[in-house]
Amino acid sequence: MQFKAVIPAAGEGRRLKPHTHTTPKILLQVAGKPIIGHIMDRLLMARPDEVVVVVGSQGDQVRTYLTSEYRCPFRFVHQTNPRGLGDAVHRARDVFSGEPILVLLGDTIVDLDMSKMVGRDNVIGVREVADPRRFGVVELRNRHVSRFVEKPERPRSNLAIVGVYFFRDSAGLFGALDRLIARGRTTKGEFQLTDALQLMVDSGTKIKTRTIKHWLDCGTRAAMLETNRYLLAKGSYHRRRPGSVIIPPVFIHDRARIDSSVIGPNASVGADADIRGSIIRDSIVNQHVVVEHTLLEGSILGENSVVRDRPRRLNLGGFSELEMG
Repeated sequence: MQFKAVIPAAGEGRRLKPHTHTTPKILLQVAGKPIIGHIMDRLLMARPDEVVVVVGSQGDQVRTYLTSEYRCPFRFVHQTNPRGLGDAVHRARDVFSGEPILVLLGDTIVDLDMSKMVGRDNVIGVREVADPRRFGVVELRNRHVSRFVEKPERPRSNLAIVGVYFFRDSAGLFGALDRLIARGRTTKGEFQLTDALQLMVDSGTKIKTRTIKHWLDCGTRAAMLETNRYLLAKGSYHRRRPGSVIIPPVFIHDRARIDSSVIGPNASVGADADIRGSIIRDSIVNQHVVVEHTLLEGSILGENSVVRDRPRRLNLGGFSELEMG
């Protein structure tokens, strides 16, 4: 069916600094590909008519990556002064004229063929969680959403919202966002999408839920490493490297140089990385990184960083350099 997708991706990624000083959060790599690339791979299964990406101050990098890697109609909308997820989605309103809308968060990989979200009903993705206080949650009545609550202190439901939403009539969604913003109604200082969805429910809109089994967060270093492990288990890739030992699952770019090293398990190595005499496991090594005579575990190395001798666990942003010994 015909629909347009919106990907809010202007967040600065505070919990992922120092990496996001030089790279937009959605371009950080897991399992050999930027986060937004994994999202696009699943979105394109549903064949959207257009993909609207809401970008921030580093939007040119996002535009360059997407337009070079994907043959898809894109439109880029700027959110220069982010005021919450509701504000981000609202920035795309002029692109729509009432057609269906699919919203996907730019920092979360929902491991689902998105054609399964697109259909006759309004649907949001949910998942049962152990501690609902950390999330936006929904309460149900007669199999439809009756209430949205953002990070409830005393949750009456354990159904967390996982960051994928489909609405048959985008005019209803944008009308609710118009009212929310016109009234200046914020929660914790931001315009929340869940508050607009509550306005829709209060006015009679029926919204169903779909259980999402695999919801991959990329908001922290630990979450990125966990997502990296999950995606590598689904799709390992490397070519033979004489003189080195490769222990799958891994992703090693064909242009990476590996000499007298042990790579894996659960390691991703980007293009033009140069690794010599090292052991790297459960880590993400980005492009143009140099690693020499080092044991790394549970580490993320930003592009163009350099590590030599002895460190064990690192979280280095782009262009960093560390030498020991």
